[in-house]
Amino acid sequence: MEDTGVRWRSLVGLSAVWVPTRLLLLLLVFKVFVFPGPDVTGDVSVIYHGWYETLRGGTFPLDDVTWQYPPAAALAILSPALLPFLGYAEAFFVLALLADLAVLAMLVFTGTRPGRSPRGAWVWVAGVPLLGPTVYARYDLMVTAVAVAALLAGARRPRVLGALAAFGAMLKVWPAMLLVGVVRRRAWVAAAVTAAVLAAAFTLAMPGAFAFLTFQRDRGTEVESLGALVFHVARQFGWEGEVRLNYGSVEFLGPHVSTVSTAALTLTGMAFGWLLVWRLLAVRFLPHTAADAAFVAVLLFTVTSRVISPQYLVWLVGLAAVCLGFRAGTMHRPAVLVLLACLVTTLEFPLWFAHVVASDGLGVTLLFVRNGLLVLATVLAARELWRSTARPDVVEPVRPVTRSEPADTPATAR
Repeated sequence: MEDTGVRWRSLVGLSAVWVPTRLLLLLLVFKVFVFPGPDVTGDVSVIYHGWYETLRGGTFPLDDVTWQYPPAAALAILSPALLPFLGYAEAFFVLALLADLAVLAMLVFTGTRPGRSPRGAWVWVAGVPLLGPTVYARYDLMVTAVAVAALLAGARRPRVLGALAAFGAMLKVWPAMLLVGVVRRRAWVAAAVTAAVLAAAFTLAMPGAFAFLTFQRDRGTEVESLGALVFHVARQFGWEGEVRLNYGSVEFLGPHVSTVSTAALTLTGMAFGWLLVWRLLAVRFLPHTAADAAFVAVLLFTVTSRVISPQYLVWLVGLAAVCLGFRAGTMHRPAVLVLLACLVTTLEFPLWFAHVVASDGLGVTLLFVRNGLLVLATVLAARELWRSTARPDVVEPVRPVTRSEPADTPATAR
């Protein structure tokens, strides 16, 4: 009875925060209230809507270099058709709200199981509104819902984890990293089969399903990325490059940009090399290891990427929520740093994005703080993952065998 009372109070508390914060987000994207800075809803009402019309014609936007997404992203762009009684943008915002609610429901439900905690639900409820209206004006929230569902299903249904991870990767690539810490072969087989079936289906059904790979290859250094700090500082000393809208984002163009972009790709390769070494040396795979490894992998991908768009942070909030949903989880400090980074992200975009583009003192300071928080979160998360799985000194010591126990029973088995 006491546990039921605690759960009920937790649910009431979550609802008391979720309802008003999400109502505020809806009022912002519906422009009842105007959030300062650039209009973040333009991607939906203009770009997504344009893609929607093209996709309805049975082909991908092959002539649009801003289409840089895997083929299943078409499903997210076409999803507003499920609500034909609303305009395209309005339907998209409502579907984003429903995806947000679905993640909360999954975290609340799993948080009542043995060994689980409602902390994950609180991370989600608090983290999403920190990103401001941008979070409802991109389809990343829908992808995050798929990723959260995959990780939460993984403990009991590895095939579901694999299938959902593959589907998520066909939506926006990064959910493929959910498999980094998965040891069950059934999950990997399900992922391979699902990816193959989806790839074949989209290739046969619509031309240009994988044209996005070329567009992604040609991207430069986006102004909010870690590498961009080089040019923000260089502009103070007369760097002759420029800032321009390129490939769908605001990027630096000019001398040495290609060098920094190549360095970012090299760092990404090194980061995933570290993940490979970790996987080879890991000796303990606990119930929360798959979620922790996914969190670390996506953090590594984010901080070393040539682009750190504001909506990327919702990926990290979702994965952090899953990690903290385990009572024995070790990602508390990185999760807090991610939440702080979400708040600073909203300050730099959209609130003071003009200062970021201008590389003035305020803009550069905001980027140093936000990216610094992400780098620190990455280092701490990677350290915790290594300590909890790969280092021999954290394995339970073998205690002396007593007369009441068989001599051939390992202490770790007991």
